[in-house]
Amino acid sequence: QVQLVESGGGLVQAGGSLRLSCAASGSTLSINAMGWYRQAPGKQRELVARISSGAFTKYADSVKGRFTITRDNAKNTVYLEMHSLKPEDTAVYYCNAGRGSVYSSPGAYWGQGTQVTVSS
Repeated sequence: QVQLVESGGGLVQAGGSLRLSCAASGSTLSINAMGWYRQAPGKQRELVARISSGAFTKYADSVKGRFTITRDNAKNTVYLEMHSLKPEDTAVYYCNAGRGSVYSSPGAYWGQGTQVTVSS
């Protein structure tokens, strides 16, 4: 089993920045892709960004150029730097991890979610 603990959400004005962190513990040797998904009220959960253990990345078109995902394999931690935030980025952000690649379906493990609210 893998446990994921997120931190770093909050309230920010449009144009601002936030950094999310997600630390994995447990059977982390089985993990390849880690990443972030988000879910806004009334909408389906969607991919934000993923990164493999080899630092290969995949981003949603809506965040390209504004968000950057990085990973510290030694700390089993993935980060999401979010800049130029927009009100439409408001959502609960979930950390995700699994055995597959960044192009696979979401991994089996999910964090509890952290709220990001961008005010206009």
